[in-house]
Amino acid sequence: MPKLCAMTNRLPLALPLLLAFAFQACQPGPVSRVGLNADPADVDLAKDSSWTALTAAIDSAMAEGAIPGAVLLLARDGHVLGHKAFGVQDPITGDPMEKDGLFRICSMTKATTAIAAMILWERGQIGLDDPVAQYLPEFGDIAVLDSLRDDTTGVYLPPIQPLTIRHLMTHTSGIPYGDIGDERFARLYARNGVMDLFPTDGRSTRDNVSRLAKTGLAHSPGDQWTYGLGLDVLVAVVEAASGQPYADFLRTELLDPLGMDHTHFVLPQEQQANLVEVWEKDSAGAWQPHRHPHYTTDYPLRSDWPLCSGGAGLTSSALDYARFLQMIVDRGAISGGRVLAEATIDTLLADHAPGLIEDDWHQGLACAVFPNAEGHRFCWSGYFNTQYYGNLENGEIAVLMKQTYGIRNDGTFSAFYEVMNR
Repeated sequence: MPKLCAMTNRLPLALPLLLAFAFQACQPGPVSRVGLNADPADVDLAKDSSWTALTAAIDSAMAEGAIPGAVLLLARDGHVLGHKAFGVQDPITGDPMEKDGLFRICSMTKATTAIAAMILWERGQIGLDDPVAQYLPEFGDIAVLDSLRDDTTGVYLPPIQPLTIRHLMTHTSGIPYGDIGDERFARLYARNGVMDLFPTDGRSTRDNVSRLAKTGLAHSPGDQWTYGLGLDVLVAVVEAASGQPYADFLRTELLDPLGMDHTHFVLPQEQQANLVEVWEKDSAGAWQPHRHPHYTTDYPLRSDWPLCSGGAGLTSSALDYARFLQMIVDRGAISGGRVLAEATIDTLLADHAPGLIEDDWHQGLACAVFPNAEGHRFCWSGYFNTQYYGNLENGEIAVLMKQTYGIRNDGTFSAFYEVMNR
């Protein structure tokens, strides 16, 4: 090709056809598109079956009083097809929901924590089967709770195998949630002052994890699937391996490269007005701000609470999180470079807990995967009613953001997965 381009420069009277061919040959080849084009594509959404089904479910849920509002984003092949706000973000004042509203994404945080760990894994700074005690010595003698006495002292047994980083990432560590999980550990966490879900005081991530290590395991690592705090412990591992505060590491290595400027553990002052309240129903069925005896939803506003909950602590927008999902669908590539290698994405979406889940999904590294289906599909959701989905085969991603607690008749939750998995 360079020889052909040089030849045409020496021809005084080249045939037009030859010149045209040479010009095309000298041009750079097509470049694969990566990243998310946030400008809405020129499509007729009324003819898109996924969009119409999802918006119908949202409209129905609002009409039934199950949600006050929502933000939906649907993208395919790197192009946003639809990005729309529905209803209100404040059912008391009637303030409308905005597309750039910020939501506490809770367990959707887990996937970002897993990606952070895989960045270190690619660099050889951690191994998936490394003992956690290699990075956090306080886990060196952690034991399995056999029984709990009335005074919250316990009878413990040695684990069959050491606790590893892979166990932390796949909910097979035996470190359960308390408030939304194992009642025995809810009592143990209260006794040892463990933060179970969200920050409530000025302790660091490592402080909280050190208290957690004193409570033991619900079962031997790798024996069972138990939804829990493994990704919160993983944050402390990342800090120990990288030598950086986790919030700084995540910002530098993932959020900034992806342009996720509206994703934070603590929101900057200029973004705080966009935070959507968490809503619940009172005894009369009226909407009211969510209040809980063990935590506050104000944690995205508290710069004096430095704990980074790797399993539940981030606040984000639909578009920001879609950029993150697009990176996974693009198999680790971003504009101008990579976050992870293609093979690492394959590892991320493999089944890492074979035989432990009796359902149609498997446990990847921090998210649900469907490896037996055509293509690689993955999804997860968050405690305050947020959801995501991605499909590497057809390039489709979807994010549905809501902020409610304890609502049982919200049909959008099941509709989202039914529509995206059909």
